[in-house]
Amino acid sequence: MENFEYCRPTRYVFGKGTEEQTGKLLKEYGYKKALIVYGGGSAVRTGLLGRVQDSLEHAGIEHIALGGVRPNPRADLVYAGIKMGRDEKVDVILPVGGGSVIDTAKAIGIGIPYSGDFFDFYTEKAVPQAGVPICTVLTIPAAGSEGSDRSVVEKEIDGVVCKNGTASPFIVPVFSILNPELTYTLPNYQTACGVVDMMAHIMERYFTNTQGVAVTDRMCEGILAAIVENALAVFADGKNYDARANLMWAGTLAHNNICGVGRVQDWASHHIEHTLSALYDVAHGAGLAVIFPAWMEYTLKHDVMRFAQFASRVFNCDMDFSDPERTAREGIQALRHFYKQLGMPLNFSDIGAREQDIPLLLNMLCGSDPEHLEGNFMKLRREDCEQILRLAAHYQS
Repeated sequence: MENFEYCRPTRYVFGKGTEEQTGKLLKEYGYKKALIVYGGGSAVRTGLLGRVQDSLEHAGIEHIALGGVRPNPRADLVYAGIKMGRDEKVDVILPVGGGSVIDTAKAIGIGIPYSGDFFDFYTEKAVPQAGVPICTVLTIPAAGSEGSDRSVVEKEIDGVVCKNGTASPFIVPVFSILNPELTYTLPNYQTACGVVDMMAHIMERYFTNTQGVAVTDRMCEGILAAIVENALAVFADGKNYDARANLMWAGTLAHNNICGVGRVQDWASHHIEHTLSALYDVAHGAGLAVIFPAWMEYTLKHDVMRFAQFASRVFNCDMDFSDPERTAREGIQALRHFYKQLGMPLNFSDIGAREQDIPLLLNMLCGSDPEHLEGNFMKLRREDCEQILRLAAHYQS
């Protein structure tokens, strides 16, 4: 196990009706004026935005609102939010939504006190030194942004869409409100994309070369198995509260790094997928359903026993000690079968991607650096990433 420090000070307020505590909680922390950030019309149509605003008014918290966040969040709305936040002198950012909304709010939070372009943080030209606090009301269990120190935003630079992430303690939420009932109205497709995303967050941590990590191995495996079980329960009954609750909590645990401490993590699949969602505007979870099994297939022989362990402990595949590769491949197929049960895409054709775009995707991923490497489990060169993309393109269920 590697040395590590771990601190996640986020306060989680979980359960039915908890969004009505938003104003009281903001007042408890001494905030005076909030910038509410939200996405499309669902927060308005369901009455959630109104309930949150009523709770703020009841607590005497001033507020302004910025709507219009889209999946794969764009920089233009971040710039608008930074201007609003500065002009109105807000002292807290309150995203009401899923990962794209929260990531946008995080970018606004670190952009307000920064004199340069906030996207400097996403291209590693600068490191955040301050930020307006973030408090969240979660509506989509998926990205885990309600408990993480990370944010992903995309911006077009010189005609190329760059989808990049940043990490900072200044974007870890102060508190997050999680009411599973708010997910009852999610379409199955959105629920499924969230399930794939949270599983990928765990698997990026699980596939490691670090030895002596039995505790976090078991945590990863247990949460993955619970996600599979509860996702199927939600698809059978969309208003199964306990299943919804378990998925919502799993999404947080998947990305607040409790499963990743003391181990070197990978993240190649996420970076490869970001090029797909940037170029085709596909949902992140859908892109991961295409890329992650292809990555697993390509890297399997790097550590066959880890993949066999994954297959045995997560999908209950019989361990074939005389031929562990057979078990490992069975596990990858079980993962793909599960994604198919959820209606997720499995290849390029399913998401409208084109094999002839692979050179462009590689340029988006690797730039002009011939020595560019992705991932840590198995260091991937440009030609390795190309093979993964071609496996993803050609897979037939």
